[in-house]
Amino acid sequence: MHMDPLIPVFAGVGLVILMIGLTLKRFHQPYVIAYVLAGVLLGQYGLGVITDAGFASRAGALGVLLLMFFVGMELPVKSLMANWRVPIIGTALQIGFSVLCVWAIGAVLDWPMRRIVFLGFVISMSSTAVLLNVLRETGELDQPLGRDVAGITITQDLAVIPMFIVLGLLNGDTPAIGQFLIQLVGGCAILLALIAVIRRGQIAFPGAKTLEDDREMQVFTALTVCFGLSFLTGLMNLSAALGAFAAGVLITASRQTDWVKSSVEPFRIVFMGLFFISVGLLIDLRFLLANWQAIGLLLLATFLTNTGINAIAIRMLKQGWRQSLYAGALLAQIGEFSFVLAAVGYQTKIISEYGYQMAMAVIALSLLLSPPWIMLFRKFVLKGIPQPASSAL
Repeated sequence: MHMDPLIPVFAGVGLVILMIGLTLKRFHQPYVIAYVLAGVLLGQYGLGVITDAGFASRAGALGVLLLMFFVGMELPVKSLMANWRVPIIGTALQIGFSVLCVWAIGAVLDWPMRRIVFLGFVISMSSTAVLLNVLRETGELDQPLGRDVAGITITQDLAVIPMFIVLGLLNGDTPAIGQFLIQLVGGCAILLALIAVIRRGQIAFPGAKTLEDDREMQVFTALTVCFGLSFLTGLMNLSAALGAFAAGVLITASRQTDWVKSSVEPFRIVFMGLFFISVGLLIDLRFLLANWQAIGLLLLATFLTNTGINAIAIRMLKQGWRQSLYAGALLAQIGEFSFVLAAVGYQTKIISEYGYQMAMAVIALSLLLSPPWIMLFRKFVLKGIPQPASSAL
């Protein structure tokens, strides 16, 4: 009897996630941790059930796009645009402070400027996936502070493109004028289209009446809108996440949010789970055990530095100190786009292979440990301040 080799893999992944997830649920921990631990356990450095980390990583990238699609539907983009100072200035302050902190260290260790800027960019990126999952579970996504930090992390994701350009310039690369113009024109076109849709308030979605009772076509329509706009922004050399986010905004403006959410939500859960499993697959247990002291110190420094930097940035935007500290904790982890930056740094020889492995370990572990870090600050820093009821984990 022939059996597809993927069947035992899927069975093992499902069983491990169930066991770890239900165990963590008893301790009120988010499922994100279960996904990452499952990746560590099942990966080539654990039981060896999953050896193709590339497949899980690509599937996880789809999960990030679906997450941004849902963010575009759920976030009150109109109020965010009215209060643009927080995401724009907050992101600029975070990146600037991060580079400044690394420069202070690099000046002592005699690092070249491109390494200083590169490491500053890496630690300045927060995780949209972790942050939005935590905000959804705590019921804070529709709160003012939740909207502000969500706006900051989305703006960070969009800042990846200029980061690549800056790193290329520091590495001696000459940017192609045609590519730059395509990015500039494409970015302005997407931005103007979003502003027009948001100001109009409502648009007619073609075929909405026809799809009203057709659940199967609803699924494919939603996925086509999401990935179609992601493909379009990709052709413009912009972030695919920008296209997915714009698709979510368009769906909301067409007043079709309810059926899209119910149709696509299972896909979001599966692909987001795959994303975090792929993070766990990247954790090399042998490298981790051999360098646990250095990794532990870097992790602690990362959480303390990023929490402090973001708390100061949010405080400068007129938030209270306790809310600013909590916002700093929300943004303390190193984001998923830093994996891409780390790969670029390794390929261009800004960092060595050892530095690349160290960066991958610290980024992955910061994603794993971020939810407990956030919950710690939520419990003690916000003590006495009324909070929205948390949803079941």
